[in-house]
Amino acid sequence: MKIAEIKILKGPNYWSVRRPKLIQMKLDLEEMEQRPTNSIPGFRERLEKLFPSMIEHRCSVGSRGGFFQRVEEGTWMGHVIEHIALELQTLAGMDTGFGRTRGAGEEGVYYVVFSYMEEDAGVYAAKASVRIAQALIDGTNYNLDEDIQRLREIREDTRLGPSTGCIVDEAVKRGIPYIRLNKHSLVQLGYGVHQKRIRATIASTTSNIAVDIACDKEETKNLLEAAEIPVPRGTVIRSEEGLKEAVEKFGYPLVIKPIDGNHGKGNTTNITNWEQAVKALEAAKQYGRSVIVERFITGFDFRVLVINYKFICAALRTPASVIGDGIHSIQWLIDETNRDPRRGYGHEKVLTQITIDQFTQKMLDEKGYTLDTIPPKGELVLLKPTANLSTGGTSTDVTDEVHPANIFMCERIAKIIGLDICGIDIMASDLRTPVTENGGAILEVNAAPGFRMHIEPSYGIGKNVAEPVVDMLFPRGSNGRIPIIAVTGTNGKTTTTRLTAHIAKSAGRKVGYTTSDGVYIQNQLMMKGDCTGPISSQFVLKDPTVDFAILECARGGILKSGLAFQNCDVAIVTNVAADHIGLGGINTVEQMAKVKAVVPETVFPHGYAVLNADDDLVYAMRDNLKCNIALFSMDENNPRIKAHSAEGGLSAVFENGYVSILKGNWKIRVLHVKDIPLTYEGKAVHNINNCLPAVLAAYLFRDISIEDIRSALSSFVPSSTLTPGRLNFFQFKHFTMLADFAHNPHGLKLLCDFVSKLDYPARIGVISGTGDRRDEDIRELGEISASHFDEIIIRCDKNLRGRTAEEIIGLLKEGIDKVNPAIPTIIIANENEALEYIYAHPRQGALYTIMCDVVAGALDKIRELKEREDAGSFAMQVS
Repeated sequence: MKIAEIKILKGPNYWSVRRPKLIQMKLDLEEMEQRPTNSIPGFRERLEKLFPSMIEHRCSVGSRGGFFQRVEEGTWMGHVIEHIALELQTLAGMDTGFGRTRGAGEEGVYYVVFSYMEEDAGVYAAKASVRIAQALIDGTNYNLDEDIQRLREIREDTRLGPSTGCIVDEAVKRGIPYIRLNKHSLVQLGYGVHQKRIRATIASTTSNIAVDIACDKEETKNLLEAAEIPVPRGTVIRSEEGLKEAVEKFGYPLVIKPIDGNHGKGNTTNITNWEQAVKALEAAKQYGRSVIVERFITGFDFRVLVINYKFICAALRTPASVIGDGIHSIQWLIDETNRDPRRGYGHEKVLTQITIDQFTQKMLDEKGYTLDTIPPKGELVLLKPTANLSTGGTSTDVTDEVHPANIFMCERIAKIIGLDICGIDIMASDLRTPVTENGGAILEVNAAPGFRMHIEPSYGIGKNVAEPVVDMLFPRGSNGRIPIIAVTGTNGKTTTTRLTAHIAKSAGRKVGYTTSDGVYIQNQLMMKGDCTGPISSQFVLKDPTVDFAILECARGGILKSGLAFQNCDVAIVTNVAADHIGLGGINTVEQMAKVKAVVPETVFPHGYAVLNADDDLVYAMRDNLKCNIALFSMDENNPRIKAHSAEGGLSAVFENGYVSILKGNWKIRVLHVKDIPLTYEGKAVHNINNCLPAVLAAYLFRDISIEDIRSALSSFVPSSTLTPGRLNFFQFKHFTMLADFAHNPHGLKLLCDFVSKLDYPARIGVISGTGDRRDEDIRELGEISASHFDEIIIRCDKNLRGRTAEEIIGLLKEGIDKVNPAIPTIIIANENEALEYIYAHPRQGALYTIMCDVVAGALDKIRELKEREDAGSFAMQVS
């Protein structure tokens, strides 16, 4: 078996709109296509032995053990690999559960699709599942534990930590979108101008000065002491000489810690002699030159969490430890403690397994113990110097036990330091009485406090500490979103996107939009090229100046990675035609319609899908949508429009020369097409068609008025800068060039329909075929050209996409000869040479219609020729 490719889908996609995170593996079964599972002796038994937990896989049978039943009856290896990939992740603590295996249109080749939680883990599971399946086929031993452990490590390395993760989960629950900005904990919540950022539990609202203060333990202590907050007596040192002075001044027991440490790194507590003090100084200096020496405060370790300067909760923290039973060794007691089902690897469970490290060995050495020591019954043996959950510690929720005076003190501390999210470490006998009275003290104030101890305490009821963070960033009623209009279809997407953006801009919105020629932020080109995929969409959604997004979504991005957004407000589907058929596993126009339908299926229930009522495949999409429907048509009397209007539905139509909006029995005539430059006085019928959804989508927003729409339609003048590659005219002295990105039969028909209405003595087409399209599609381009042009120049694209130039030219010629074998035809190697030929050998008064290859390159070349002509004319005038 061979993996042909692996795609990581990250948003709504062809396989599922509700499950954005999918791995799509294209798998060639090779000889295994002829060997279903029931033909492989012992396969089921080996599978069941390796994965006994797969008994829970119901599969299509619908009952426990259903998958094993399918294996017994006979199923194909792609299906088995799907289930292995899912179970591998489950065993590594990532319960996913969605899978599909479907034919890829080639014999023995399948798409194995399954869900993932972490991208890298999903890819690993895909590859490992094929290895495992092969081992099961061959009957060889396989070390499954290695894969499971590796998946756990990948999960811990790549997933959001529990603190960041719970904030993101709370935001999602509130309908606030998020974008992960790196592989660590930097996350954007919300889109565009409404975005906020978090990094762990530091928010974009958190004061940098406050974080600096909190990271400087001495400065924090000085500020608190000046405000009459109880803190331990202490000093800052840099050497053993300073340590001697501190010991003489404060006596034992002591605490020594780095001045700017965090998470307990370099801390040593309860130091009772000089030897311990020197070692503690060396440990602390590994994290910085300056070290704090403080009087050790006896008591219990408490953490108080304050968010937005309000007390939220408190926890009692206990370092990792075991209790002796007088029978077993410390090592045995640790192993037994780690068997607690609540303990897991890293952050996968409520508690973390206790590991034996240098700190453990040090603490045991200080007691004269080893791991083989059998401690007396009832003795508490501490294994870590700090009470962090990440090192095996435990937490107990004590929120309801905190005295009002301590709540007031902690809220005041947060204000003194200026931290809107802070964790305050208190050492005291308890929090039921005021710390100022029970001899306790404030040890530290922490920026980026961990939330895990509060979310899932070892004992007591967990607190939703993420909720006040999200409430602080997004007050109730705010979801951090900006309006999103998504545009898809076969032809007309870019023009519709640009026109819609122009309307929104005219209404005062700060627009970001993506097209097949680039990404624009407030009409400034930021990225050049075909930018119709999810990366470009995210570029707009991440921009902090954008308050309105219009995103062109082509089939390539949907198939490769899915959409960049989970939901949009309005989706426009212009049409579905035969283009890109046979690519990416999409072999029919109906399948292509399913790809395009992903976009309207993401519309919010209160939003609108704007559908082409003249296109059967687009109109049929409404049956699977859960949002409002708006229709557009070039025919006011289209029965679908009539029925929709009768039900009170909203429509846009072309009627009596007007672009009009209909609802029920009323009509708004927006503008006559002769006043819309984009339509070339109504000759460019396809651009009238593009105006309809743009007008309708804009009308759906209350802050965009009919007057805004009219003004925008009349001021949207097509040109090579405003609408590059879309009906761009260049007037030369003896001829005219018309450059257009028509690249499929449907688009070329529309272009030729427009050209046929223009008054030129000769119409010459410069055509090409795209190499990765079907033979019949390339032939049809030749047929259409022969039906409309007086002469034809065939040139080849720069990228032949898997064919030879001779193949493409041959197919175009077949199409031309089928319609008009006598039509004059010239073959020129590439686009630039074809343009040079036209310039050097123009036909007087002719219109040369050019199917552009790379729009920017073609337009640059035409401008160069125009400048050359203008320079020549100027030189003649001067002479």
